[in-house]
Amino acid sequence: MTALPAADDAGSAPMRDSGEIDLELFRVELGGYCYRMLGSAFETEDAVQETLVRAWRNLDRFDAARGTLRSWLYTIATNICLDMLRSAQRRARAMDLGPSAQAGPDLGAPLPQSAWLEPIPDSRTLPAGGDPADLTARRETIRLAFVAALQHLPPRQRAVLILRDVLSWKADEVARLLGTTVASVTSALQRARATLKTIDIAPAEPFQLMDQAQRRLLARYCEAFERYDVETLVSLLHEDATMSMPPFSWWLHGRAAIRRALLAAGRPCEDARLVPTVANGSPAFGQYRPSGPDGHFEPFALIVVELSGGLITETTTYLDAGRLFPLFDLPAAPAALP
Repeated sequence: MTALPAADDAGSAPMRDSGEIDLELFRVELGGYCYRMLGSAFETEDAVQETLVRAWRNLDRFDAARGTLRSWLYTIATNICLDMLRSAQRRARAMDLGPSAQAGPDLGAPLPQSAWLEPIPDSRTLPAGGDPADLTARRETIRLAFVAALQHLPPRQRAVLILRDVLSWKADEVARLLGTTVASVTSALQRARATLKTIDIAPAEPFQLMDQAQRRLLARYCEAFERYDVETLVSLLHEDATMSMPPFSWWLHGRAAIRRALLAAGRPCEDARLVPTVANGSPAFGQYRPSGPDGHFEPFALIVVELSGGLITETTTYLDAGRLFPLFDLPAAPAALP
């Protein structure tokens, strides 16, 4: 299922050959919007599905004279997201929850799933193909750091900022969608921008699948990881790199602290296997660990990696492999590993 590019939206509804309106063409586009609003891959799936179901059931109420099908769908999606956020706590990364920890075995108690910003496959949020420069810009707005920053905004401010600054809607279009005035939208946007300026969003270079320097860096990372070669791993890290492991609020800051933690851990990831994927516009890997006397590999974690200046600046290891691997189409059965 593919997104309908904004440039194709001239006010008419997309049609199948039979003349029937094809709402599925909006699924990925709506996924990107709802994910930025909700910060949860699984809640995004629910919100998008509910949007399409409601639209299909009420299609006879759609009036093209009052706006495009796209804007009508976004109105439905926005109302669903606002309802979902009404009683929800802010989703966060470990770095948002407290100061960095010291290297050591005590990770603390795990936090519930609802506390965490969740990763999402690019295929669920970004259109296939299109202009490379536009795709690079869109990847930046689904980065974990950016989506985490959005969670600091009240829900309606969040919607305004995403629609205006990320999706480039006009102020009057957003006002109609939210049932408010242009002045109210402008004020909400100013407040949202001011809040984001107070949040430190670590820079990262765009991930390009065909970038040879990035490919070499990631290949070295995988080789060192699978051998548990700590010195090589550390040499690939930026001096201010961070490492975190949801669902634990424990996180480390700095190359030296990460080195101490890896050396003290007892080689738990030795002989692991990494299978590449992409999450939130960044390189990611499904991590498998050998289990039992027969050495079969079992899913263990999804690792999201961020890069800048030829080094690794951040690794986030999501330990919820049981939920995340199917979402990323990663093989669950050891025999399916390449």
